[in-house]
Amino acid sequence: MIPSDSLTAPKIERARDSKHGDFATNAALVLAKPAGKNPRELAQAIIDALPASELVEKCDIAGPGFINFTLSSTAYHTLIPTIINQADRYGRSDLGAGKKVQVEYVSANPTGPLHVGHGRGAAYGSVVADLLEAVGYQVHREYYVNDAGRQMDILATSVWLRYLELCDESLTFPANGYKGDYVWDIAATLHRDHGEDYKVAAETLFEGVPADEPDGGDKEAHIDGLIQQAKKLLGDNRYRFVFELGLNTILDDIRDDLSLFGVNYEEWYSERSLMESGAVNQVIERLRGSGHLYEKGGALWFRSTDFGDEKDRVVVRDNGQTTYFASDIAYHLDKLQRGFERVIDVWGADHHGYVPRVKAALQALGEDADKLDVLLVQFAILYRGGEKMQMSTRSGEFVTLRELRKEVGADAARFFYVMRKCEQHMDFDLDLAKSQSNDNPVYYVQYAHARICSVLQQAAEQQITIASDANAIDYACLVEPQEEALLTNLAKYPEALELSALSEEPHQLTHYLRDLATDFHTYYNAHKFLVEDAKLRDARLQLILATRQVIRNGLGLLGVSAPEKM
Repeated sequence: MIPSDSLTAPKIERARDSKHGDFATNAALVLAKPAGKNPRELAQAIIDALPASELVEKCDIAGPGFINFTLSSTAYHTLIPTIINQADRYGRSDLGAGKKVQVEYVSANPTGPLHVGHGRGAAYGSVVADLLEAVGYQVHREYYVNDAGRQMDILATSVWLRYLELCDESLTFPANGYKGDYVWDIAATLHRDHGEDYKVAAETLFEGVPADEPDGGDKEAHIDGLIQQAKKLLGDNRYRFVFELGLNTILDDIRDDLSLFGVNYEEWYSERSLMESGAVNQVIERLRGSGHLYEKGGALWFRSTDFGDEKDRVVVRDNGQTTYFASDIAYHLDKLQRGFERVIDVWGADHHGYVPRVKAALQALGEDADKLDVLLVQFAILYRGGEKMQMSTRSGEFVTLRELRKEVGADAARFFYVMRKCEQHMDFDLDLAKSQSNDNPVYYVQYAHARICSVLQQAAEQQITIASDANAIDYACLVEPQEEALLTNLAKYPEALELSALSEEPHQLTHYLRDLATDFHTYYNAHKFLVEDAKLRDARLQLILATRQVIRNGLGLLGVSAPEKM
């Protein structure tokens, strides 16, 4: 007997080298000491105690005491009807046991259209959410709408200034305003629907406003001065109308853009709702009451250095306005109070310094900061014809996600976005994404699916009936090396799905699908499927049906279509 309190859980893993079998375990190695036996001796005892199974061809001992298992062909043959019968459920599991997980992703400021940089976070976040759901988690997808604060005021003021230009007012547009064509479009809507109801003389607008940067001044002070003038001259109601027009126009555009990209949410959570409900002020008072805030320079600071942050952070500015950070504290506290056992934020890599301060705030509030998992996504760098393309929302010089989707298609864009680890830099080659060649990974995988559909179409044209009961087929004739390779890879799909989900690494699933497509294309080029031998033909057709199902399942989790024709 081995004392249960001294046990270290053994591992069973797929063998790295097929020459050593299919699976290997270190059970004898980790149990040898508590059992008081030599590892190889214990390994033999374990093998001797195992019941006979038609699924296992042999067990042998390797090295210091690893036990290798080689599966029989029967084990792989039973896989085919399993895949076909389970269909889109194949590979899915209940590992997550229904635990509530919130995944927040994109959450770009609604100050302009989504660009290709946002696209990577959109694809990555949505695939991570779908993968977690596939392994049994209860997933809540959320977009945090930054509909309060200075950037939205800059947008509203930018729209109003363009409106004034449409009213034939002559003015110099601020260096720090939003300059994209979309600002003109919103301003044109305001002018078309309301004429000159919002018109103010430009001279009046610029009275007392600090000089802009091109005139030797400070661009931040200049835009802040214009914001204050806009609020004063328009009054609360008219300013709020311009503000809401800019916000809602862009937010509606973002919703449509993401939906067409296959990205949808259970909730669009408003930052402004946190302000209006008093949640931000309540958090500030909790931190003040627990001694985690102090005053300096007229501002209110959070002692985040007490929790490992590099410096303390402002939560209330010297003008009395709360910061974005204060809103984020309230938002993340609200996430945990909603009962999520795990909270996943997908942020751009430029926000890496923000992680420790949010975790510090949660700790200060007595919450478990380890429940927050922040995944940092590097922005994609877009290339067309070998030329790097520039992106800047403020200047209006960027390629939108919509333009990318229209040029290369949602399938290629989503697949390319998740082919690498999220923290790795990504060069997005437009020419490759549009090419119909084996060098294009998404085309290569989709083509495998289409090829299988083509074979099935040929069978129908030749009036070959495909068996409806996969269990009734004799698969013993599937002995070719290409068939064995394909079966082995099909068996790995549940592991690939589980690993991709639990490690939050969608690229592992893309690699799996490319390998599976390679195995199929190799099989396709080496053998005919619609052969005269009915027994062999039936077995091969069921094998490629199973392959089609797994490709379809994997692509579906990536949000990529599985076309029947290419």
